[in-house]
Parts: sequence; structure tokens; C-alpha cells
Amino acid sequence: MNITHPPGRSLHPFGKFTHPLLAALCVATASSIPSSADSLLIRNVTLHPVSEPVLTNASLLVRDGRITALGTVNDTADKTVDATGLHLFPGLIAAATVLGLQEIEAVRATRDTTEVGDYTPDVKAWIAVNPDSELIPVARANGITHAQVIPMGGIVSGWSGVIALDGWTTEDLAIRREVGLHLNWPSQVLDTTPKSMVPGKDKWKSPEDQAKERDKKLKEINDFFDDAEAYARTRDAASVSTAFGTVPAWEAMLPAIRREKPLWIHANELRQIRSALEWAARRKLSAVLVGGRDAWRCAELIASNRVSVVLEHVYTLPARDTDPYDVHFASAAVLTKAGVHVIFGEGTDRFGASNLRNLPYSAAQALAYGLSREEALKGITLYPAQAMGIADQLGSLELGKAATFFLATGDILDVRSRVLRVWINGRETSVETRHTRLYDRYKNRPKP
Repeated sequence: MNITHPPGRSLHPFGKFTHPLLAALCVATASSIPSSADSLLIRNVTLHPVSEPVLTNASLLVRDGRITALGTVNDTADKTVDATGLHLFPGLIAAATVLGLQEIEAVRATRDTTEVGDYTPDVKAWIAVNPDSELIPVARANGITHAQVIPMGGIVSGWSGVIALDGWTTEDLAIRREVGLHLNWPSQVLDTTPKSMVPGKDKWKSPEDQAKERDKKLKEINDFFDDAEAYARTRDAASVSTAFGTVPAWEAMLPAIRREKPLWIHANELRQIRSALEWAARRKLSAVLVGGRDAWRCAELIASNRVSVVLEHVYTLPARDTDPYDVHFASAAVLTKAGVHVIFGEGTDRFGASNLRNLPYSAAQALAYGLSREEALKGITLYPAQAMGIADQLGSLELGKAATFFLATGDILDVRSRVLRVWINGRETSVETRHTRLYDRYKNRPKP
């Protein structure tokens, strides 16, 4: 399936409600969602604001879905939760995911991640999210309340959006529909394998031919962005005229071209990263690096360009046999020491969506190899919120921000801790998953 759908085409396996009675039932059910207008007071909790030091034996007050007080709170509320011995964290934010776009990688009908074509800037990934995905509750049950869903494939693959992991429809889930434009930077590696050692000799290409293909791709990217900038200039000049005809693809490029929203560049190899950053700096584009396998090798360059890194390779094997076994465990600490904001991600490979629940443990592994606890926690809360332009609402526990948080038995960076309760915008959501349902079912099976 494609990310963009023709009118009337289903966006998820269950399709759209078209019968009037079913539509009425859907509206009636949606109207029964509990309101977040009730005030909530959580008392005697260890509070982890992220932006401030940890507060012990503290309280947090919520009114109308917003945090109105924290620390010492003397007010009363409609609902009070005694959280003695528990820890309160802001909701975790997963960056660069295919959650809701891919269910089972081996089943083609459940994959909705990629559009046809190399240049599709007008694609919006949030449209194709399946709100009934079984993987959404699994991620939410481990404290993840929001995720950035990204389009894949091609060169310019389109726009990512941010979804809340709670809602009835795709529109319910989407809280920021355009976060950043995604660019897959061409590989800079040349395969020097001799033709005699290649199984399919008809597919063999000399290093010279590979270099020509690489240069051709880079020229196409430059030409595409040159054309987009020319369109932007022409559009601005014709803003008072009614004769200017808009082009959807070029219109979609405008926020990135005008530096209003960042360009999320996917790159992993050292030369690939350097090439992409130099190109973005030359064009004066705001960028975020996604992947970042070799980012530790050019940490100073990344820091000097003020680029954040979505690090997807904490648990991947070293790329070279000369690298130490723990090179990726320690790469977050190396980047942070250079002044780079590190955001942790689980990638978009075949298990990227199903393994999203393990997000805090990637940060925890980096913590064990030199990263401070504060930076590890920010890498799954505040830093992704800042990169996505939603830090005024999410990413930390502060006055006026959305009441999005969870209660856990201990530090979320400790694999032994369990998430007990989750709130999104002041409304408590379920932590039930397919796993807990199966556990309860077989735990209570009839005994012989």
C-alpha cells in the first residue's frame, strides 16, 4: 500500500465506516471518551521533571489537561493518587519510527511505509497510520506516549508527523502533522570487489561507474532543491497575483526551503554524514541527522553545525572489524561530550516498530557506557520534543505543559521497573496490551 491514498481508499485494514448506522455508532462511542477536565493530584511521588533536578516526596496538580503546580502542592483535586514509593516521568517520545505504518514486516498488506517514486515531498506519513495497530498499546505500556512517524523510500520521501499513542481515529492521533521533511542521502561507499568474485557478473559495476552514479544522484538532489527554491522565489514575487498556479510537490517543499522546519537527513556512513552536513550548511538548511552509525567519528563537525542526532545504532554490531565491541554503546557519550544533542531511536528495520518498547533501554545502555543520566533521559523526552518543535507542550514536567506522564515502580532506565499508569493530556489511558491479554487468558486457563 502507498502512504498517500486515492479518495475512498482504506487507510487501515478495517476500512472506513460508510454505513450511516455504523457512523452514528462510531460517533456515539467516541463521545464516551472520558474527559480530561477533571482535576488530578498525584501525591508523595518521586518527580522527574527532566528540565530540573529530581524532586522527592513531591506532588503534581493537573487541571484541564495541563500541569498547574508541582513540588509542594496544598490544593485539592477531584481525583487524588497516592504514589508513595513510585516515580513520575514525562511521557517518552519516539523519534523516526514506522509505528502504525508497519505491523508485521513479513506480511505485505500490513506495510504502509513507502510511496512510489524518488521525489515525493507532498507525502504525509500521518495519514496512513493505523490507529488500531496492536503495536501502539505495546509501546504505550512502557511509557511511550508520542511517536514521530516517518515516510520511507526514495530520495525525498515526504513529511513526518507526530502522533499521540491514544485515540480512535488517525485524526485523533495526529498532534503535529508536519514535523520535518525527510531526505535519504545517497551512499558514498564504493564496492571494490573484483568482477571475478561477484556471483552476478552482469550486475558488477566498476568503482568509476559507481562514482558516476553517486555523483548523478547528488546532482539530482541539488537540482531538485534549486528548483524548489526557484519556485519559492517565484511564488513570493507573485503573492499578490491570482495568476500564479500552485504545484503540490513544490508547495510541500516550502517549509524546509524557508528554514521554517528542519530537514531530517538519513545517513550512517562517515563520508555520507560529512557530505550531507556540508551540503546542508552550504544551503543554510536546518537539519537533523537520522541513523548516525558513524556520527561518533565526526562529532566535532556535527556539533559545529548545531545538528541533533537520532542515534539508531546503540545495539547494532560494529561496522568495522577494527572497531571495539562497545563502540556503539559509547557513541552517545562521545557525541554528547562534543556538544551534540543525542536522541535515541529504534530504527525502521523489520523489527523497528515492534521493538519500540525497548526505547528506554537504548538510553540505559548508553548510560552504562559514559553518558550521564540526565542526558540519557533527555534523549527520550526533551531532546526529541525540541527537534520536533513540540517542546512547549511535551518532553518535560513544567507548569503549563500538557499533563502527559506515567507512573513507574522505579527508574525508567532500569529494565526492572514497570510502568503502572499512563496519562496523555490529563486523561488516563490503558496499559493493557496483547501481551497482557494473552497472559491473563492462559494464566486463568481451566486446570485438569
